Amino acid sequence: MGRDSMGKALLCADAALNKNALNLVILEIGKLSSLADYFIICSGRSDRQVQGIAYSIEESLKKEGIYALGIEGFSEAKWILLDYNDVIIHVFYDPIREFYDLEGLWDDAPRVEMRE
Repeated sequence: MGRDSMGKALLCADAALNKNALNLVILEIGKLSSLADYFIICSGRSDRQVQGIAYSIEESLKKEGIYALGIEGFSEAKWILLDYNDVIIHVFYDPIREFYDLEGLWDDAPRVEMRE
């Protein structure tokens, strides 16, 4: 089942927010980089919550027939990266997110406003 990049990004965001992800941001990076169309950055308060957020995203996309190209960092749960080709999701343990400051590195990328 095909979804466009924006639809996939919003599905990921919904799945993350269903697990109470903190400070979720969607960055539109497609015009700035060939890495992906969107970065989603969010965080959790514990390693268990970080894993729960990543798992929720993975399961939501599987239901749509969309599978990750790769998932890194799941067992450590400090920074989990889920690569869905055109959408890359970064789920951080909150203090680690502050340290790496991806939003600052991608400051030129427009933020996608999410509707309730």
